[in-house]
Amino acid sequence: MKIAVIQGPNLNMLGVREQNIYGPMTLDQIHEQMKATAAQNGVELEFFQSNLEGEIVDRIQECLGETDGIIINPAAYSHTSIAIRDALSAVSLPTVEVHISNIYKREEFRQTSITAPAATGVITGFGPFGYHLGLLSLTQIISEIKAMEEAQAAHESQETQEQAQA
Repeated sequence: MKIAVIQGPNLNMLGVREQNIYGPMTLDQIHEQMKATAAQNGVELEFFQSNLEGEIVDRIQECLGETDGIIINPAAYSHTSIAIRDALSAVSLPTVEVHISNIYKREEFRQTSITAPAATGVITGFGPFGYHLGLLSLTQIISEIKAMEEAQAAHESQETQEQAQA
């Protein structure tokens, strides 16, 4: 199982910026914790961070056929980027949107995520632990999808065999 972790603008400044909101952990430290959890669950992670909306859109599009799912923190683009939302909808991969802070306790303009409707689920307000929750959630979602696909394929195979015998 392969999952892309896509980080939006200013997340490269974690550990420095607004520690009262985002905490002291750096993005690299968060990624290291995610790698440990992924290794325990047989998951391969690819990390990407950009401050540029178009680069994030490009990376989402590159996930099609390359990854099984996406964990994304669009950061400030959550509230402004129709392009990122459209890219997530276009690739139609299982996606978990993660926010370190509780966006519903923040300024009014941060309380609406226009990218969230394109995600399978949203985790907000658990600090860096939200990425761990996102990884476990997405792993479960992908496993369930694969199990359903295998069951459907087995059912179709059985129907084909029955038709051939008739």
